Amino acid sequence: MRVPLSWLREYVDLPATETGRDVQAKLISAGLEVESVEQLGDGLKGPLVVGQVRTIEELEGFKKPIRFCTVDVGQANGTGEPQEIVCGARNFSVGDKVVVVLPGAVLPGGFSIAARKTYGKVSHGMICSTDELGMGDDGTHGIIVLPPEHEVGADAIELLQLVDEVLDIAVTPDRGYCLSMRGVARETAIAYGLPLLDPALLDVPAPNAFGHPVKVADPFGCDRFTARTVTGLDPEAQSPIWLRRRLQKAGMRPVSLAVDITNYVMLELGQPLHAYDRSRVRGTIGVRRAEAGEELTTLDGVTRKLSTDDLVITDDRGPIGLAGVMGGANTEIDDAEGTTTEVVIEAAHFDSVSVARTARRHKLSSEASRRFERGVDPEAASAAAQRTVDLLVLLAGGTAEAGVTEIIAPSAPHTITIPADHPDKVAGVTYGRETVVRRLQQVGCDVMGNTAAWNASLRGGGRETGGQDELFVTVPSWRPDLTDPNDLAEEVIRLEGYENLPSTLPRPLPGHGLTERQRLHRRVGRALAGAGYVEALNYPFLGEAALDQLGLDADDPRRTLVTLVNPLSDEEPALRTTLLPGLLGALRRNDGRGSHDLALFETGLVFRPTGEERVPARLPVDRRPSAADLAALDAALPRQPRRAAVVLAGAREQAGWWGRGRPSDWADAVQAARVVAGEYGVELTVRAEQHAPWHPGRCAALYAAVDGAETLVGHAGELHPRVVKAMHLPERTCAAEVELDVLERAREGALGAPRISTFPVATQDVALVVDQAVPAADVEAALREGAGELLESVRLFDVYENAEQLGEGRKSLAYALRFRAGDRTLTVDEASAARDGAVALAGSRTGAVLRG
Repeated sequence: MRVPLSWLREYVDLPATETGRDVQAKLISAGLEVESVEQLGDGLKGPLVVGQVRTIEELEGFKKPIRFCTVDVGQANGTGEPQEIVCGARNFSVGDKVVVVLPGAVLPGGFSIAARKTYGKVSHGMICSTDELGMGDDGTHGIIVLPPEHEVGADAIELLQLVDEVLDIAVTPDRGYCLSMRGVARETAIAYGLPLLDPALLDVPAPNAFGHPVKVADPFGCDRFTARTVTGLDPEAQSPIWLRRRLQKAGMRPVSLAVDITNYVMLELGQPLHAYDRSRVRGTIGVRRAEAGEELTTLDGVTRKLSTDDLVITDDRGPIGLAGVMGGANTEIDDAEGTTTEVVIEAAHFDSVSVARTARRHKLSSEASRRFERGVDPEAASAAAQRTVDLLVLLAGGTAEAGVTEIIAPSAPHTITIPADHPDKVAGVTYGRETVVRRLQQVGCDVMGNTAAWNASLRGGGRETGGQDELFVTVPSWRPDLTDPNDLAEEVIRLEGYENLPSTLPRPLPGHGLTERQRLHRRVGRALAGAGYVEALNYPFLGEAALDQLGLDADDPRRTLVTLVNPLSDEEPALRTTLLPGLLGALRRNDGRGSHDLALFETGLVFRPTGEERVPARLPVDRRPSAADLAALDAALPRQPRRAAVVLAGAREQAGWWGRGRPSDWADAVQAARVVAGEYGVELTVRAEQHAPWHPGRCAALYAAVDGAETLVGHAGELHPRVVKAMHLPERTCAAEVELDVLERAREGALGAPRISTFPVATQDVALVVDQAVPAADVEAALREGAGELLESVRLFDVYENAEQLGEGRKSLAYALRFRAGDRTLTVDEASAARDGAVALAGSRTGAVLRG
């Protein structure tokens, strides 16, 4: 909401010394988000005057039309002689009043004006357009042509209201009343402690039976409808400068007098209005839900197929407008032909949810829908209609008909009971009853108290005498966001000043801190960061398109999604079942921006529904939920395992003077999974497997022992080429994803510190020949078990394949075995015996034989 300070001063008598910055500080203190203060006309310096065109000479021989004009500027140039000016615009004629800037002036942006020779003539100044004066869009894109009544030589800076300050307020959804000058003025008056000149306090005639006929078939969707008629309008009447300038400062483009007036009143009072050409309305105006198959061409020229949930305005022919969103083209006021002389003014109050859904369904957000969605004062409808009628009579020469139509659905004001000390408890500050009552009355509430309890508290009895000091608060019609005691407490606290709340640190209870799971989670992040990975946090949303790119089968469990009722994006309406789409998207974006050597990781929850979830009951708000309530809520949630994932692309080791680099490959992804498992003290067993989205020949399934059974932890390897192509990833991109909850279950007690022995290590190397189909993990497991307690570590350091030396279908696996005792130096015989035991068990289990 853009709020010109000059307009705001009409409703609040601010001190003359107050600037836009001062008002901004006050409103921010009151809880409004004033993003900026725009200084209109900053740097503007006259003379800038009204001139009248006397002669126009067309200059020939140039690539574009050029005109040499003489303009009468009165005594503004000091001589009284016509000013000679060269101009390229063509939307003015001899006799027109225009805006002239004379030599010595400075236009916004620091553009100095001086006499200069151009196109063979000397131009003493410039005839101005709206763009050159920083006035905003007026729809003409040419020279400003003023009405003929303005005096030649008059100051155009004051006439066009070029110098002003405009506050740009980001109105939050709960402050819909601040989408009007009336609402902002009320907040300003409260902040300064000044009276408010309420523009809605107008004398409004009582409804009668002579107004335009209206029938409301859906009183829930439309609980108030006011219709007024104005006849005898001058179709050639134009919006005066002050009206056009206020609309421009507020960010709206002037259109025509009738439309400009309805927009002006909407900005002033916050009540959206619509003007119908009376000659185009057939019969009774109605409000109902659209019928199946109905269509409406809105003012933007788009024909829209209506939903049965849409609330529409109708006449005897059918829909003539989307209620609260946009009017229809079939009753539009004719600006081009200028034939509209009678209008029907609609000022109605529509259900905010209905308007919001209609606007979203048709992707049609308007100034009216923005206000109805956030809440419009229903009591302001008749005042807004009267204000519109008054302006049409004043500016367009119209006549207001005596008929007044007003349909009101029965409703009662909303009353809230609140303990007088409730704001004190919420804020931790003692405000006192009088302050609470005063602040609530300032925002428009009617406050009644428990008089007996109040008198008892004054006498010193208070709670001891059994008197509960309660306030009965009736909220104003323009504040639909005030629904419970906490809302009222917030009003008191914000008006007393958030900056006045004391800063107190909470006292942590002894023995509380991070849980073991939280500590492990943080250790995993530190370990991956230490291994060269960069954390990338992604939104937990995805769509079917991402799963298609991953090449998942139709029956893959990862395609069973939890769909959001109100997603942020229609393309990603569900919660993620895997971390990979978000990470791969981050990798693709970074690669596209020139970072080609990438190693990213993320830890977080995925959402895996079981199909057994139930719809939860609504939790109570008057008490703490019971254990049964919380258990029922948990039972309604999908399974949410915590996972860690990494993605790699480009070089894993950089090349340099120290030697050749090395690209990332599937083994690095497997090693990242081992790093994660190592933080839990868990050894992973690696087996070859086919699992989307990994390459079928370069995919490793990762297992860990949980309660004595081998349990799948995750997968790692190189992504399938089709996935790489579909997601536009670098070639040979690798990834790993493991489930941290499984690793936590695989832990055996607390993770112990490593034991450091002072005795030397004995290293024995063995090369074993096995069949190609034998996994290296099985050979390693046999070596570990056969070597016994003296084995400190085993490492595969070479894989060799040669059919001539080893035989067809055979491979050689070379392992480095490290032996060490904690209490002595091992002898050669002890180390050799341990090695022989390892080789023997590997031979019996896997058919391995010593090479050579």
